[in-house]
Amino acid sequence: MAQIIVPAEAQGAVLVSSEGLSFWGGVDPADGKVIDAHHPLCGQSLAGKIVLMPTSRGSCTGSGVLLELALNGHAPAALVFREAEDILTLGALIAGKMFDKPLAVLRLGAKDYDLLAKARSARITPEMLSTDEWDLPLSDRPARDLHLTAEDQAMLGGAHGPAVQLAMEIICTMARGQGAERLVDVTRVHIDGCIYASPANLLFAQTMADMGSQVRVPTTMNAISVDHGNWRAQGVPPNFGLPASRLADAYVTMGARPSFTCAPYQLPAPPERGEFIAWSESNAVIYANSVLGARTVKHPDFLDLCIALTARAPLSGVYLDDHRAPRRVIDVALPAQYNEAIWPMLGWLAGQAAPDRIPLLRGLETAAPNEDDLKALCAAFGTTSAAPMLHVAGVTPEADLPPVAEADTLRITPQDLRRVWRQFNAGPAQVDLVAFGSPHFSLAECRALDAALAGRKRHPDTAVIVTLGHDTLTAARDDGTVARLEAAGVQVVPDICWCSISEPVFPPSTKVLMTNSGKYAHYAPGLSGRAVRFGSIADCVKAAVTGQAGEALPTWLAAKETNNA
Repeated sequence: MAQIIVPAEAQGAVLVSSEGLSFWGGVDPADGKVIDAHHPLCGQSLAGKIVLMPTSRGSCTGSGVLLELALNGHAPAALVFREAEDILTLGALIAGKMFDKPLAVLRLGAKDYDLLAKARSARITPEMLSTDEWDLPLSDRPARDLHLTAEDQAMLGGAHGPAVQLAMEIICTMARGQGAERLVDVTRVHIDGCIYASPANLLFAQTMADMGSQVRVPTTMNAISVDHGNWRAQGVPPNFGLPASRLADAYVTMGARPSFTCAPYQLPAPPERGEFIAWSESNAVIYANSVLGARTVKHPDFLDLCIALTARAPLSGVYLDDHRAPRRVIDVALPAQYNEAIWPMLGWLAGQAAPDRIPLLRGLETAAPNEDDLKALCAAFGTTSAAPMLHVAGVTPEADLPPVAEADTLRITPQDLRRVWRQFNAGPAQVDLVAFGSPHFSLAECRALDAALAGRKRHPDTAVIVTLGHDTLTAARDDGTVARLEAAGVQVVPDICWCSISEPVFPPSTKVLMTNSGKYAHYAPGLSGRAVRFGSIADCVKAAVTGQAGEALPTWLAAKETNNA
């Protein structure tokens, strides 16, 4: 198979990535340099290169980063994938369709992909991929014909206005690239593109709002980049605060609810098992599919709004029964004892072990994870895997789905956990900031932090910040939890999340931060430029009170004994 998904002309040096890459948190939107400290290409520039990677991974906001790179002239010349890919493909599609900044996207079969990976440079036209030694014809024909309903055709023909027409054109292009045969109704949407990753996000949203766009189904919004009602008082400079708040306002104008949380599953009346929804934000997608048993593809930024305007999505991927089965089994050997810090570590390791496929985790049947444990598992999994879900035997609702016939088996051992712990704790012991709420803290986590502090105050040189959604903040205020946290010196901030926070809300003097989040432990070095420490809520509280992180492995990780090794 040699398919051109987004036609354009390109020429440049070939740059091969052995792993997928999240452009959000992994690539600097100003210059195209890889900033993911855990990625093999860290420090290299993608600008002007023909970039090969198996598929992308991580945040749905990557489409916005790619659009910004296209608009500022630092995008790759082309993107070439071996597997299905939506996030960067959508960014390239928007760049060409709305802003006349074309960027070619190809999907090659394994043989052709490996052949191109050996070339030093290549040229791409809508009809041909060429190197100095060979030519490969490209086809723009989709794998299947897309069958549209009469209402789909009416939207595509402009009967509901230019905004809906553009949205349907984008949805149909993505559907054909995914090999979908038809579209499907969705009941709700979660918008990820409200994060001010770059001016491109605002330009897209404002353009769509100016066209009179209005959502057709209940639509919630992800965390945004400022505390919407308080950013001026917090000292956020207007050249960032104004466009970030305008971006949020544009989506509200289009009918989205200003929920401003990266954990929409914590909102009242979450999706039910089997419900077809359209969520963006990687952790939310993985949680919805895995824990709730709802159905959503990991929709990229911009496509989320298009679906909200039409209430239609491509019927592909994990919307379909056959695509939800595990393709890799991961046997987990648990330590004899452990605390909640194990869940983000397991998620990160599971994603590393299954970077391009849905895994089934076995060996956790007696572990009894709670909702916050599963939130941490799913969020960390999304940093290292492109898969939109995982299964946990004996825990998640579809874990009894039989693995596909060709599924293989890998293991996660305590040795792997010790490796990740050390990788997440490479920073110095002195901690300047403790970061909670990536994804947003739940009410239960707020109460657990309050209990762990037990009336103690933070160290005067160590800031402690909790990010959370408005609904959780209201509940935590009503029961007195927020008052006790604030008395301990904890700053509680709504609307923003750690993957979108900026100075001065992020304390500028910070050199080392500590977090209980595997997701933020992964992204923080690239996003913040600071060293990182990681641990449980209790570990983080100890650092908050003393200003120092522990140097040794925790006792539960240092022990050699396992209960199911």
